Amino acid sequence: MKYKSVFDIIGPIMVGPSSSHTAGAARIGRVARKLFGRQPKRADITFYGSFAKTYQGHGSDVATVAGILDFDTSDLRLKHSLSLAEQAGIEVVLTTSDVLTEHPNTARIRLSDDQKQVELVGVSIGGGKIEVLELNGFSFQLGFDTPTLLVLHEDRFGMIAAVAKVLTEHRINVGFMEVSRHERGSRALMAIETDSAVSAEVLEEIRQIPHIFDVSLLSL
Repeated sequence: MKYKSVFDIIGPIMVGPSSSHTAGAARIGRVARKLFGRQPKRADITFYGSFAKTYQGHGSDVATVAGILDFDTSDLRLKHSLSLAEQAGIEVVLTTSDVLTEHPNTARIRLSDDQKQVELVGVSIGGGKIEVLELNGFSFQLGFDTPTLLVLHEDRFGMIAAVAKVLTEHRINVGFMEVSRHERGSRALMAIETDSAVSAEVLEEIRQIPHIFDVSLLSL
C-alpha cells in the first residue's frame, strides 16, 4: 500500500501550493542530494508531463532545488532556493521534455561535481509521497519512507544471503527488498528498506563482504 493513513493523502507539513508538485518535487530533490552525499557543483533537472507544464506556477522548480540544498518540505527558504543555490556556487540547469512518461509528475535529476555523478528518475504520486524509478541506470520502485540500504555489488550467487546474514545478526528486520542489474554477471544494486536504523557498524560489516563495491544508507 502506498498510503497507510489519511495523512499520507493530505500531505506533509510544507510550503505550498501543492503537495504533489511542490512537496513531492522537494522530496525527489532531497533524495538526490542524500544519495549524492554532499553539495554538488551542478544540478541538471528535467521535468516531464504535468511537471513540465506547470512547474513555475506550482513551484516545482524552486522545490526541487530546495531539496537539492537539503531543505525539508516545510523550510521557508524553499521559495528562495534558486538564488540560494547560486550563492552556494551550484549551477542549476532546468529543462523540460515532451517525452511521454508513465507518470505525469516525473523529474530526472543529475547531480555532479569533479569526482562524482548521481542520476535518478523520480515521480511524485500525491500527498507529498514519491517513488524513485531509476537510479544510475538501475530500475527500481522505491519510496524512501523508511531507512533504505543501498548495496552495489558484483552480480553473483550468495550476495543477498551474505547481506541478510549481517542484518539478521543485528536483529534488523527487512520490510522490502529489490535487486536490479544491468545484465547478468555484471554489477547489481540491492535496495533494502528496514524497520529500524542501520548503524555505522553494520554498514562497515557489509562493506567487508567480498565482491561489494559500495554501501550507503538513505534516511530522510
